[in-house]
Amino acid sequence: MTSLQARLIMDADAPNRSTKIINGQSSNVLNWDDVAFSWAYPKYKKMLANFWSPFEINMAQDIKQFQGLTDNEQEAFLKIIGLLALLDSIQTDYAGKVADYLTDSSLNALMIMLAQQEVIHNHSYSYILSSLVSRSQQEEVFEYWRVEPTLRKRNDFITNGYASFTEKPDIESFLHSIVYDVILEGLFFYSGFAFFYHLARNQKMVGSSTMINYINRDEQIHVDLFVKIFKETLVEYPEYDNTELKSFVENTFVQAAELEIEWAKHIIGEKISGIDIQEVDDYIKFYANVRCHQLGFDRPFEGYRSNPLKWIKAYEEVDLGKSDFFEQKSRQYTKVNVVDNGFDDL
Repeated sequence: MTSLQARLIMDADAPNRSTKIINGQSSNVLNWDDVAFSWAYPKYKKMLANFWSPFEINMAQDIKQFQGLTDNEQEAFLKIIGLLALLDSIQTDYAGKVADYLTDSSLNALMIMLAQQEVIHNHSYSYILSSLVSRSQQEEVFEYWRVEPTLRKRNDFITNGYASFTEKPDIESFLHSIVYDVILEGLFFYSGFAFFYHLARNQKMVGSSTMINYINRDEQIHVDLFVKIFKETLVEYPEYDNTELKSFVENTFVQAAELEIEWAKHIIGEKISGIDIQEVDDYIKFYANVRCHQLGFDRPFEGYRSNPLKWIKAYEEVDLGKSDFFEQKSRQYTKVNVVDNGFDDL
């Protein structure tokens, strides 16, 4: 396998525009008007426009409502927050490690922005918890990843996939790690998102769900960025676009979907009134098909071409520049429009 070469801090003999996405040459001087990939600058502008912070969210109503949730709703709420905190912590570090091997300085810049957004996501989880529960309970939530067997199994699935890349950075492990990234940001969050949106459509915990919506929007952008990097790498190194990679991607998505379904049954199951667990099962398989197809491979689950949780689309696509997420109150800051991602049907 071809090893990855870390990007030099400065290479006076190389052009500013990188010659390859990885293992190429670049001075490491970033000139946005002279970059190798035409999609990099639009992606930068979109990520910049999406800036937000947890301090924008008013948690007053959530504080009043949290104790009124059922025991099962409170348990699911806290355990899902614990899950998201672990995954975004990993993601911050992974983005930095990927950035080290991207020859292109513009893509390195995008990775740094992505990592910063993951830090904001983690801050948001602390912000939610500090608003709702005691310090000791907050600390307990941040330890769930150690003590919940179902949670530990699915998290190990991702961390082991990332470890192969960080321990032996070559082109194959790099491509494989991106598959795990797309699973983390584009599949493993989604039963948790569904739970928060379910609360919000019943006018519960709207502040928390607004924050989850911002995170959801960011993660969709992150998935698209990594998909672009994945595909550009295969264009430059077509010998890796082979049957072994195809089999790896499709089998890995099947395993990931099974783990996510197991987690959804554990955390939601029959315990949360108003959520049909079979629809959540179908929703996870639908998104596994979406993400696998985005990467350029066959959908691993026959059928599952339509989103069974149609009501979620309204929450994913709300215009954050004009109104509050659910309450439709005026905002004092601007947000970009969430355009149709085309994923409601395949």
